[in-house]
Amino acid sequence: MKPFSILLICLFCLATNSKAQDTLPKSKHQKNIFTLAFYKQPGKDSMVDFIDGLYRVFKVNKIRQEGDEINRAHLTFIPGVEYSLGTGIAASVNASLVLPKAKGSNNKSTIFTELKYTQNHQIVAQFATNIWSKNGEYNFNNNWSFLKYPQKDFGLGSNSQLGLFDELDYSYIRMYQSILKRIAPNLYFGPGLNIDYHWNISDTTTKLKPINGFNQYGRRNNSNSTGFLLNLLYDTRVNNVNPAANSTYFNIVYRNNQTFLGSDQNWQSMIIDYRKYLPFPSGSKNILAFWSYNQLTLNGKPPYLDLPNTASDTYSNFGRGYVQSRFRGDKFLFAESEYRFCITENGFLGGVVFANMQSMSGQPGQSIQGMLPGYGAGVRIKFNKHSNTNVSLDYGFGQGGSKGLFMNLGEVF
Repeated sequence: MKPFSILLICLFCLATNSKAQDTLPKSKHQKNIFTLAFYKQPGKDSMVDFIDGLYRVFKVNKIRQEGDEINRAHLTFIPGVEYSLGTGIAASVNASLVLPKAKGSNNKSTIFTELKYTQNHQIVAQFATNIWSKNGEYNFNNNWSFLKYPQKDFGLGSNSQLGLFDELDYSYIRMYQSILKRIAPNLYFGPGLNIDYHWNISDTTTKLKPINGFNQYGRRNNSNSTGFLLNLLYDTRVNNVNPAANSTYFNIVYRNNQTFLGSDQNWQSMIIDYRKYLPFPSGSKNILAFWSYNQLTLNGKPPYLDLPNTASDTYSNFGRGYVQSRFRGDKFLFAESEYRFCITENGFLGGVVFANMQSMSGQPGQSIQGMLPGYGAGVRIKFNKHSNTNVSLDYGFGQGGSKGLFMNLGEVF
């Protein structure tokens, strides 16, 4: 979920179309992208987003009020191009739909889809939902994906090197689904089923291979991990696209892969995901956010491609500063803090600074190795104010000369 899209092209059009006159009530500002950042439209809703900018340029005489948020769904749709360290340049179509709160529920449901073809001949198709039922009684989650994914893999543990890697290629189907029942205010528990199926796995590298990688772990042409889940969720976020201050997310997922379900072998794992959002300074719109994501193999030996690795969370977001799958291990610990602040009063532009740390084991049974830092900064552009969706553009740095641009539709966490 990392779109760059045609956003910059549209921004350039806005910036160069400064001769046209405002069709909304008179403003002392001419309508280019620079004055848009400081523009406040009349009426109750002073927040401005990218769509308001398009309205100004193309003479759409309509003021989008904040009340629009209450009673209808809001779609953010971005076709275009993007870039990431793992994919290179990619053509993509990304869409995020934020639904109105179900009757009696405090949470907004979201649907996300992505279709991508990359410079590295990778194909990614993803469909993910987070749906809340009437009165917030049930939460339905799914993440269905298909990938055809040639990629570099740098091996196990924290001592792997950027210059030593396997050129892996594989096809992959992921089918994750769970149903959770409310057992207390904001607290949910329920079962699920996860399927990870890889096939046509190949390694074309003949030299400069990692010391402790795919072949040493146990090379296989295909793998199937199928397991049932027990899922405990505490979630006070109203909108997971852009969580508000004073909200909390805590999720524990126990996964038990069993051969009678179709798994190649029995193995168990646990994910512990905690996120907290605080206003800082107190009473301001700025947010100090914390994220801890930990994936642990409890028993057994997972297939190599099912081992936790950098950016192996649902939306491939954790570990900015490093390429996806840069580090891999039997156990993986990650922590990040991010400060989100306003640049313009009308909410059109914002900024972030972030720092993170990741650590992992190598082979099963080994202890956690080292601490690998990442850090960086970025900007936020308000794309849709009614779903509170930002386009995130970040530049991150890691150890060993690792660095790059990271893009996202919505906040990283």
